[in-house]
Amino acid sequence: MTTVRRTFLKNSAAVALAGALPGLSHAQSPATAPVRSHFAPQSGAWRTFDVTTRVDIVKPQGATQVWLPIPSVNSDYQRSLENSFSSNGTAQYTHAGKDGAKLLYVEFPASEAKPYVELTSRVQTQGRALDWSQKTAAPESADTLRYFTQPTTLIPTDGIVRKTALAAIGNAKTDVEKTQKIYDWIVANTYREPKVRGCGVGDIKTMLETGDLGGKCADLNALFVGLCRSVGVPARDVYGIRLVASSFGYKELSGNPSSLKGAQHCRSEAYLKGYGWVAMDPADVAKVMRLETADWIKTPVNPVVAPVNKALFGGWEGNWMAYNTTHDVALPKSKGEKLGFFMYPIGENADGRFDSYAPDDFKYQITAKLV
Repeated sequence: MTTVRRTFLKNSAAVALAGALPGLSHAQSPATAPVRSHFAPQSGAWRTFDVTTRVDIVKPQGATQVWLPIPSVNSDYQRSLENSFSSNGTAQYTHAGKDGAKLLYVEFPASEAKPYVELTSRVQTQGRALDWSQKTAAPESADTLRYFTQPTTLIPTDGIVRKTALAAIGNAKTDVEKTQKIYDWIVANTYREPKVRGCGVGDIKTMLETGDLGGKCADLNALFVGLCRSVGVPARDVYGIRLVASSFGYKELSGNPSSLKGAQHCRSEAYLKGYGWVAMDPADVAKVMRLETADWIKTPVNPVVAPVNKALFGGWEGNWMAYNTTHDVALPKSKGEKLGFFMYPIGENADGRFDSYAPDDFKYQITAKLV
């Protein structure tokens, strides 16, 4: 496997160039191309969305089960409100995982010829931007911080993970310095690999051992989380989905509300003393570098990338909804293996588990409506 490595150049002057934009993407025309503006998410403007997931089992084989993630996060950037559903199966709200991720579980008997379920969740979201001059966050509980430094099946914190983190942070002393060094290391050494299915697997030990540092959000942000945890900085993945277009015109940071198949996106957070849980998303920096323009951008000081690289260390845009932060998920009443994470619809029948990364075969659709 080939490792693509890039030299990270820290150049504050380059950020001033962020208003200059390159030519159009190969997938765009002058009439349809979004107009990029300086990427600078801010808090303070809540929006309310109804997010609907519809599953239709076209060719049922025996009894069928479906598990749908429900927004479980309530925070300064999201309010998870009410849920409603319709189905011709037997459905119940329940939860899974150590973090108590909420879900809708549905059973269909073998006699049901056309199983379906439709779940609608209402959420409010806003952008995030940290004022680094203010340390006003209330402290988190010691138990919570301890929990978010522990390893998971796919995110170990010893061996090559800790060795890599120690090399990345160098002589950094504070949690902010360590986190910045790890964020910069992810941006400089990993890359977006479009051929990876779905959001990736998140097996960070294998990534480091093989030297194959290409992946998608569940890979790159999991690597960020694992490196942080291994040097004592509490960190967590936040699993969710993009709902609408970016307000800043970035096509790769957008969702199409009429069809959100493939819009799932994992973000991350690190806990920094005095600041609380701070938004992070180095994986989206990699996505912009690889896909936002016709040419693969190899440096984060490029004027398209620089404002994204800066903003996503401490912020993210509120066009996205979080489901949960859970790992190692044993779905209730499932005969399948545990999930590394839970942000896709899951289904099983007599032949086994459906392919959640193939929504056209599994037959599910997700849409969002601004209300």
